[in-house]
Amino acid sequence: QVQLVESGGGLVQAGGSLMLSCAASGIGFNIFAMGWYRQAPGKQRELVAAITAGGSTNYADSVKGRFTISRDNAKRTAYLQMNSLKPEDTAVYYCNAKWDINDYWGQGTQVTVSS
Repeated sequence: QVQLVESGGGLVQAGGSLMLSCAASGIGFNIFAMGWYRQAPGKQRELVAAITAGGSTNYADSVKGRFTISRDNAKRTAYLQMNSLKPEDTAVYYCNAKWDINDYWGQGTQVTVSS
């Protein structure tokens, strides 16, 4: 059974930092591309950052220079380090694992940034 379990969300003041983790089980983690998406109330889900199996990364323009995505294949875990957080970063953050036609999602973790 495939599971993606996010953790690390919470409430933080503007300018603060959080690190999200996504622990994967039931998949060949090494071959999957991993991504972090977010969805704010009333808005569509959007890609925040992604990392390929080979370690290449890409970011939404709104988070470049502030967020860093990484992965630890030995721990089967993907991370999103979020620095210089802004109130507009408030959203539910979802972990995604993708390979070929396989596309899995976590349950989401709330990130709230107060001004």
